[in-house]
Amino acid sequence: MINSLRDEIEFLLSGKTMPYQKVAFMIAIVCTVFFTVTLGNNVVHEAPVAVIDLDNSKYSHELTEAIDASPFMQVKTILYTPVDAKTLFYNDKYLAAIVLPKDLEKNRYSNTAGSIGVMYDDINGGANTGNMRQYLNELVAHESLNIVGATDDSPGVTLRERNLFNPQESPANGAEVQGFLFFFSAMFFVFATIGIIPRLRMEGKLQATIAKGAPEEILIRLVPYGACLLTALFVGMAILRVINDMNFSGNIFLFILTQLFYIPALGIMSLIFGWSAANPGMANSRMILFIPGGFIFGGSSGPLAIQAQWVQILSHVFPLRWEFEFVRDIVVRGAGFWHISGELGGFLIYFAVLLAVFYWKFLHEVQINN
Repeated sequence: MINSLRDEIEFLLSGKTMPYQKVAFMIAIVCTVFFTVTLGNNVVHEAPVAVIDLDNSKYSHELTEAIDASPFMQVKTILYTPVDAKTLFYNDKYLAAIVLPKDLEKNRYSNTAGSIGVMYDDINGGANTGNMRQYLNELVAHESLNIVGATDDSPGVTLRERNLFNPQESPANGAEVQGFLFFFSAMFFVFATIGIIPRLRMEGKLQATIAKGAPEEILIRLVPYGACLLTALFVGMAILRVINDMNFSGNIFLFILTQLFYIPALGIMSLIFGWSAANPGMANSRMILFIPGGFIFGGSSGPLAIQAQWVQILSHVFPLRWEFEFVRDIVVRGAGFWHISGELGGFLIYFAVLLAVFYWKFLHEVQINN
């Protein structure tokens, strides 16, 4: 046994394998520092909210200022006309919409029962909205006690809450189960495609393709894998629909349209990252560079609001980040084409950039071989 242990230690230190004695400490240090910076908020601070002020009075303005003064909320938008509050949550713009009804000030000073409405985006359950709920309930209770002429029997002001999109906090309709479905599906799709270039190089087929100047012959190889992934995703969602009563609120054809761009984008990024690998096995290890990041920062492993704003922007380099946005908006929230047009337009630019990088790498390979 001692000889086996000594032999393994010598192999570990020989430089013939991954220097795990260094990697282990590097991973521990980098992960703790990196995720402390990017996910440093253990609660949601300055959560973006919209106020629909239908009273537009001095009192409603004071309430809006009190809401904005909370450390847990930041009033990003104030609207003075009725809107479909559900549309405010598309593209993860807001976590809550607060409705200040008409005659709110009048009811306050006439000791008449009044109510304030609030709608929460409940896709991530209470993780997003717990502190907001507590603060708003405390604010309304405080306002009720300060109503002019109020008594113990006075109805005061009440808070009427409504949870949108996932009121039962079902894991099938929220981030958990859906997140794992799209994460693991993407991960194994990458395992299947990231080694295409190294395999073709080993078989001598890459050189023939380069000599012909036909990059489309590489891209076309993604089609069978993409068809399998698309079919598998819908089989998975069908199972969730039948067994776990998952809601599919949007247009199925719109969702398919997004997948017809997302899956090729994921495949192209897979080809790019696997391009220089010596063999398919080494290429597989590079999956960690662009798949887990989309899961961690895409809103499925935790609420987006705990991330710094710069993290939310930069995380769009990961394909899964875009996929989770499409899932939340189309599948869960029921957004239509025009509601996600800006999001889809941004993704098409992202897709074009990936395609340009792929063609650049192909042309670079052509130059090397010439």
